Amino acid sequence: MLELKNITKAFNGTPVLTGVSLTIADSKTLAVVGPSGAGKTTLLRIISGLDTADSGEFIYNGATTTPAQLRKDGVIGVVFQGFELFPNLSVLENITLAPKLQGTSPQDAKQQAMTLLTQLDLPDQANSYPYALSGGQKQRVAIARALALNPEILLYDEPTSALDPNLRDSVASLIDSVKQQGMTQVVVTHDMAFAEAVADTTYQVQKAGEAQ
Repeated sequence: MLELKNITKAFNGTPVLTGVSLTIADSKTLAVVGPSGAGKTTLLRIISGLDTADSGEFIYNGATTTPAQLRKDGVIGVVFQGFELFPNLSVLENITLAPKLQGTSPQDAKQQAMTLLTQLDLPDQANSYPYALSGGQKQRVAIARALALNPEILLYDEPTSALDPNLRDSVASLIDSVKQQGMTQVVVTHDMAFAEAVADTTYQVQKAGEAQ
C-alpha cells in the first residue's frame, strides 16, 4: 500500500497541488479525476518519480520513502499518454530493451515479452514496428513494456485520450484484466464514465485554492 500525505507542488510560485492525501490500496484500481488544469498529470508525475513534490510524505508498506526510490526499486511502472514507443524498434525490442539493460538475459527477456504479448492478444505483432500498429495495439504494447519490469504499481496517464472513443471499452477491459492478475493501478483520466468503469475508488483533484 502506498500512502501520500499532504503533497504540495507549485510552479513559479503558482500552487498546483495543495494538501493532497490519498491511499493506493494493493491490487485495486484508483482513478484520479478532476477538471483540466487541476494537476492530475502533475500528481502522476510526482508519484512516478518524474517530478518532485515541494512537501509531503510518502509511505510504502508502512515505511517512509520517496517516489524516486520506488522507481529505482522497480515498484512503479508508467504507461505514458503518448505511449512513447521507440519507432525504430520492433514491438518485441521495445518490450525487451529495459529488462535487458537491467541484466535480464536476452532469452529470458524474449520469453517474458512473448508471454505478455500473448496475454494481451498481440503475439502476431512481435516483429511489427509502432507505425504499423493501431492506437489500441500501441496502448497494449506500452502496457506490456511497463509490465515487463514487474512493477508493483502501474500508473496510466490519460489512457484513452489518444484513442478513438469506441476503443474506450476495450481499454477498460484491458485494465480490468491487468487488475485480475493482482496489479495495483492508478489511472489519471478526465473521463468520469471511464473512471467509473475501471476504478474501485476515485480521488478528485481540485484546482489549487479550492476545497478538497
